[in-house]
Amino acid sequence: MSGDTTIQILWFAGAFTLVLSSLLARRLPMADWLKMTLAWVAIFGLVFLVIRTWQAVT
Repeated sequence: MSGDTTIQILWFAGAFTLVLSSLLARRLPMADWLKMTLAWVAIFGLVFLVIRTWQAVT
């Protein structure tokens, strides 16, 4: 594992921790919690696809 990979893993772990803590702090009902979790997954998925596409083009 290279230094870049380690930094990327730490960044994603930090981002995941921020999202999870924001969901837990709101104390929402489980249905709303699930919807918000799916929304966050979609956001991260879209960002990942945009970055991946941008890297393939350049």
